[in-house]
Amino acid sequence: MYEAAKDLIEKRYPQGWGGAAAIRTISGKIITSVAPDTKNAALGLCMEVGAFLEDHKINEAVTHSLCIFRENETSDFMVLSPCGICQERLVHWGGSVQVAITNKENKLIFKSIRELQPFHWSAVNGEEL
Repeated sequence: MYEAAKDLIEKRYPQGWGGAAAIRTISGKIITSVAPDTKNAALGLCMEVGAFLEDHKINEAVTHSLCIFRENETSDFMVLSPCGICQERLVHWGGSVQVAITNKENKLIFKSIRELQPFHWSAVNGEEL
């Protein structure tokens, strides 16, 4: 997944800033995406939204998700934890979905959505995330 996202960044953004997401489905498929360019920042979407939509099209469960970016073509790639909205999107596939998280060592560490959202609102409905 990491290499797929890195390859996409290097192809799509050969110079300057670049970011991409990759998800893995239950069958092992890797789906990548980038954030769309917009003239109005209010219209922007997260990097992983395109991959989520592609996954909904093929109707497979997501097991893993990651986002990486770099400041420019000579910078190291950094892991981005999913924002709160993307965490909510990932809840669709359950609390065991593994997501790459930002950390001081910039290592590839995965945590479950359940670990990121131990007090998820769905508990009021008797659901277990």
